[in-house]
Amino acid sequence: MSDPAWVQVALLKPRKRQTVRYPAEVLWRTATSIAVRAAWSRGTVDLGYLCFEPGDSLIEYFYSDRWFNVFAIYGADGRHKGWYCNVTRPASLAAAEVVSEDLELDLFVTPDRATLLRLDVDEFESCGFAQHDPATYRAAYAALADLEALARAGAAPFDA
Repeated sequence: MSDPAWVQVALLKPRKRQTVRYPAEVLWRTATSIAVRAAWSRGTVDLGYLCFEPGDSLIEYFYSDRWFNVFAIYGADGRHKGWYCNVTRPASLAAAEVVSEDLELDLFVTPDRATLLRLDVDEFESCGFAQHDPATYRAAYAALADLEALARAGAAPFDA
């Protein structure tokens, strides 16, 4: 993909030995962040609090200086379904590729920002960062607190 209006997104999940790759349209870019639009290309995934469905559109925000990414999810009808946030290592933002490493700790924010659900805390804790990489452990929980504060304040990217 050499078109600067498109990038390849790679979401790394080392613990699950998985990499998800997909094309995304660049909406804007700065020296430390990028926003892209991607289509949900998998089947229906019902998480209970959120249902990803074919036709959904995601506006995704990645940062090279923050320990998270944020996906704003919209249904095929344009209805905002909420924000899914991943605590990650800072992303690598190259000209044609975005690479983000998931740390297994997540947050879901409802469209009205009234409900914030911390997700996969047990999964994150089982990674053992507290013992073998305390700096990452602290950075991850600090990122989660930052996400919650941004969401409660309605600050970007939770201002849509």
